[in-house]
Amino acid sequence: MGRPLASAAATATPERLLDAAEQAFAQGYEAARLEDIAAACGIRRPSLLYHFPSKDSLYAAVVRRTFAHLGAALMTVMSRRLDFAARVDNMVDTYASFLADNPAHAQILVRELVDAHGPGRDILLGEVVPLLDLVERFLLLEGRDLLRPTLPVRAAILQVASAIILRSASGALQQPLWGPIDQSRVLARLLLFKEV
Repeated sequence: MGRPLASAAATATPERLLDAAEQAFAQGYEAARLEDIAAACGIRRPSLLYHFPSKDSLYAAVVRRTFAHLGAALMTVMSRRLDFAARVDNMVDTYASFLADNPAHAQILVRELVDAHGPGRDILLGEVVPLLDLVERFLLLEGRDLLRPTLPVRAAILQVASAIILRSASGALQQPLWGPIDQSRVLARLLLFKEV
């Protein structure tokens, strides 16, 4: 296996490779080239393969890292000692900020959702479903007296999450389509709560 170039040795870490890969995969799995990802980190392809033995393993690491960061952020918000409505607002804000700060994550998610046979399908199922379960349990347990009585909670979560994903992935179309203000928090409250 190749070793990192001497001049890039200090920056050729797995995290830097994941950062570069994230940007490349946001343009599409097929379009992403390992040579380009390695070059963005100042190394050659064999050095990248030292850290990640294949394109699939690099992609899997990018998607898993994304959901690990998102899951940690949501857990922090859900465990705060605030009233339920404030925690829901914070969850929506955290999720929206996470994707706004990392639009490549949103683009990867959209690509995988559209391409049911893409390389990340099983990873998304393994990562998204547990996060959905976690948020759904939180809403049902903590907000049982505040939620709409016949609310399909999982569908409401997906409605809000999907709107945020599409808004974040839309790039230059974000402002013309959604307007200057993110209304995700308002949408969540209207969908979830008996009284707003």
